[in-house]
Amino acid sequence: MIIFPAVDILAGECVRLQKGEFSTVHKVFSSALASAQQFEADGAEWLHVVDLDGAKNGRQGNLAVIETIARGTNLHLEVGGGIRSRETVERYLSRGIARVVLGSAALRDPALVKECAAAYGDRIAVGIDARDGFVSVEGWCEASDMEYCAFAKQMEAVGVQHLIFTDISRDGMLTGPNLEALAALQQAVSCKITASGGVRDLENIRALASMGLYGAICGKSLYSGTLSLPAALQLVEDIG
Repeated sequence: MIIFPAVDILAGECVRLQKGEFSTVHKVFSSALASAQQFEADGAEWLHVVDLDGAKNGRQGNLAVIETIARGTNLHLEVGGGIRSRETVERYLSRGIARVVLGSAALRDPALVKECAAAYGDRIAVGIDARDGFVSVEGWCEASDMEYCAFAKQMEAVGVQHLIFTDISRDGMLTGPNLEALAALQQAVSCKITASGGVRDLENIRALASMGLYGAICGKSLYSGTLSLPAALQLVEDIG
């Protein structure tokens, strides 16, 4: 299982939110690049980056910051937040980003997802951000009537190989991942699944790895110190 440290960027700053609420924003590192470099020094190979400005308004206001991370580290970057056109997908991929994550666009424009999945294969992921079992969009500000497993099946049908599942109610709360929802998702599709939201400690990492998931995104736990990245990476290696 891949451990993805998370860097969320708002107005150029490295921040964290609770439950996706922008009113809870707080800075957690001196800069996004410094945070990424620390994660790399601790042994990470991948980094999950979210452009919070893009997620909220659909404009890539933090592209320069993300490019700085790509140039300043050897990490594989997985980037999401407001990516809603093929042009934006191509812009990221052409600038050294390993994988892009489609969120709101995936629900509103399945044809775009199908087109991108056909063109770029596993360099495309779809983020499924759920609250009470239903998909939320526009930076988690708008709820939909789409049940998350049904949405996952639609994405699998159009060729998506990677899904990132976030339980919004647990994001940034250190209350543990939603293992039941993740298990249901595994039953629904054969895609590679990355868990996001709620990871607190090594026991959570052990539980996720034992499920055979593709990855786990860790943010608040690493910044607050409830989880050691080197220890998490070692645990995953030991589990195999």
